[in-house]
Amino acid sequence: MINVTKTFLPPQDEYNAILKKSWDKNWMTNRGPLVQELEEKLKKYLGVPNIIATTNGTLPLQIAIKSLGLTGEIITTPFSYVASTSSIVWEGCSPVFVDIHPEYLTIDETKIEAAITLKTTAILATHVFGNPCAVEEIEIIAKKHNLKVIYDAAHCFGVKYKKHSIFNYGDISTCSFHATKLFHTGEGGCMMANDDSLNEILFDSHNFGHKEPGEFSRVGINAKMSELQAAMGLSVLPYMKTIIQGRKRVVDYYNMNIEEFTNLKVLKIREGTNWNYCYFPIIFKSEDQLQIILKLFNKESIFPRRYFYPSLSKLNYVSSFDTPHSDDIASRILCLPLSHDLSFENQNLILDIVKRVIA
Repeated sequence: MINVTKTFLPPQDEYNAILKKSWDKNWMTNRGPLVQELEEKLKKYLGVPNIIATTNGTLPLQIAIKSLGLTGEIITTPFSYVASTSSIVWEGCSPVFVDIHPEYLTIDETKIEAAITLKTTAILATHVFGNPCAVEEIEIIAKKHNLKVIYDAAHCFGVKYKKHSIFNYGDISTCSFHATKLFHTGEGGCMMANDDSLNEILFDSHNFGHKEPGEFSRVGINAKMSELQAAMGLSVLPYMKTIIQGRKRVVDYYNMNIEEFTNLKVLKIREGTNWNYCYFPIIFKSEDQLQIILKLFNKESIFPRRYFYPSLSKLNYVSSFDTPHSDDIASRILCLPLSHDLSFENQNLILDIVKRVIA
């Protein structure tokens, strides 16, 4: 069976050796030594001033919206995982969808201003498949209209834009450490704010609003990462070079062979990006073509993913918006299997199935 991705698992004895530190202290949660160690190592690895590890990658989005005091309308992208939109709705705000750039697949910055109203309080944009949004243009728009900016950077571990961590853009960035991600803690995530005062609010908010024992600074929620999760992160982190190099090899081989399929489109990476090779999406000529290929894949126990599908502007709990590029691409895009150790033999099998249909 070949899935769209494969969880990287470090040697189990290495994980157990790290976890033993907390086991010996009988300290499994409430920001134990492993969580604190992981945060410090991640700050250094990623080049960010602040980072708060969390138990998943969705709670940081909800905490970000709450911590910034957002109300009314939040401009966002329809081409993202559902967590981006559901977090907006969950926090009592209204998503306003702006269409995407047809090549970068990120929110089209040239269409944002037209969507701003008196009710707009923020922009929540997704760096799609680790491909950065037009962060400089979005910052200009946000400052002009006094808006906050949150980036859903779930796919962006290790991504740099113009030599800076992509996490350093916007008011708050969030990331997922789910088991399917490049770097993972089994289940987990994080949030980052460059501003120390805002980071303090995020920190208190992820721990019930605790300021000190018996003292609460604000309303909060439980988003703390456990020691078991942190131990996994600490045992995966030393292998990041191996993981990224392996995935680059797979992506390079795909690209070399996809070039001959002139009726397929691939993701265009924004200039100035040091990408992390997190996904390999291809866009077919039609949804019918995609469906035929998907059935052939599944017959061979190959399971790519229609990622992202459907376009979020079609959800039954949001208002309808005109997003033709997102609607069209969401119907035709498929992420091919990609993992650090995917063999050339299996890649050739995948490519042969694609060729069988589109040649």
